[in-house]
Amino acid sequence: MLDLLAQTGLNAVYAASYISLVAVGLVLIFGVMGVINFAHGELFMAGSYVVVAVYADMHMPFFFAVVIGLLFVGCLGLLMERALFRPLRDNPLGGLVASIGFLMILQALASMGFGVRMEFIPPVTQHVIWFTDSISIPLARVYVIVAAVLLLSALWYFLKRTRFGWALRASAQDPQAAELQGISIAHTARIAMFIGAGLAGIAGALTAPLVSVNPHMGHSVIVTAFIVIIVGGVGSLEGAIIASVVYAFVHTFVTTFYGGVIADITGLSLMLVVLIVKPTGLFGSADRA
Repeated sequence: MLDLLAQTGLNAVYAASYISLVAVGLVLIFGVMGVINFAHGELFMAGSYVVVAVYADMHMPFFFAVVIGLLFVGCLGLLMERALFRPLRDNPLGGLVASIGFLMILQALASMGFGVRMEFIPPVTQHVIWFTDSISIPLARVYVIVAAVLLLSALWYFLKRTRFGWALRASAQDPQAAELQGISIAHTARIAMFIGAGLAGIAGALTAPLVSVNPHMGHSVIVTAFIVIIVGGVGSLEGAIIASVVYAFVHTFVTTFYGGVIADITGLSLMLVVLIVKPTGLFGSADRA
């Protein structure tokens, strides 16, 4: 029994890693731009398809494909900022609707380019780290965990210790005051979109060899991300990370012992309980990013 609990815990750490990357990216975009990006799950999907194209089809090194995925999806974020969100800056509902339209475009492009079938990518490595005879973790999952820790630590340092990070947080907390201080709102919006989209892209790229890649894989990811940011508190990066860990552990353990459907219901119930007890989420406050 203890071995099963330990193995489930390792699986939950892996799940928390990629969920937190996606959720933090979504929170960062909302915090700075005030837009709920419904296409965020499709940015995750786009990162996975970059790996399909560069690693599986073109036989380039996996980590090269991951970097290309980050840059490509980050540039998609810049495109969204310029073409969709900037013209609709004063119209949050319009930005939301535009992101839904972009979501459909990305799905259609993926279907046209790769078909609607599931893509199974060759494994990056067959190596498995064994802790005991019954407790192990594939090295490919360790890559995801290490990348999440490094990227989120780098983001924390960027936001708390650099001039650009300070400008980003100032824009999120009070855009008008930030402009009076000489901060370009358009520039900080571009930075937020590139980082936020890039985090979703690299999460999709790193997990591509571990899941079935298809044009609709972003649906479950965006639902999970929304649950996480609501539980953590909309606009709170720290809340998104902690809620990702809580959700991943609850969902993984319930899946192991009671099945996936019960786990999904439990996750939604967790969100509803938090909304009833604390409508702003566990860490929700006026502070953003």
